Amino acid sequence: MRRQGTPDGPLRHGARWAARGYASAMADEAELIIVVPRGSAVDRQLSEDPPPSVASGRIAVERAPADAEGRILPPAAGEEVLSVLSPEALSRDAGQVGRVIGQAGAGGGPLVVIVRVAEELREEELTAVLAAAARARRPVVLAVLGST
Repeated sequence: MRRQGTPDGPLRHGARWAARGYASAMADEAELIIVVPRGSAVDRQLSEDPPPSVASGRIAVERAPADAEGRILPPAAGEEVLSVLSPEALSRDAGQVGRVIGQAGAGGGPLVVIVRVAEELREEELTAVLAAAARARRPVVLAVLGST
């Protein structure tokens, strides 16, 4: 029987994920959830060189199985409130990001922000979504559908 905190126990597993850039915080403790295609360039970037908000656990990263072209579908649950072509639009139009998330009602599933294609996600691009998510009355998901 393994004890909690031993080298083979659960605490070591959590520390391994934190060291890889996936903070030990669970998705239900995070302020924002990012969904990316598994094995994509953006997935590798978030794992190998995560922005501070990901490394700290404020943002949880979920990796979804991708199709043959490396793309995922938008989340089935939730309400799509914004769709942008690239993550640069998130920082450029931070006011709009805050408005659409802030104006969403309290009922229903998570609010979904779609990024069509991203090679990487930088802290300044995540800041607008993270700030709005912290004030939102519903969970917020940022879904990156494809990666270069």
